[in-house]
Amino acid sequence: MLKRFFKDESGQGMVEYGLIIAVIAVVVIGTLAILGTNIKGIFQDATDSLTPPATPPAA
Repeated sequence: MLKRFFKDESGQGMVEYGLIIAVIAVVVIGTLAILGTNIKGIFQDATDSLTPPATPPAA
């Protein structure tokens, strides 16, 4: 019975997919942690260029 338990490969694919997703999640989180401030600055610059100034320029 124990031999059959260790030879049974049903459900193995699901575990492999879970591990792949976990590795991808770790890579994405690590990348965002490293590049997060740079990305925030880029989006802030884009937002600043689209937002009109609070006071109109002096004529």
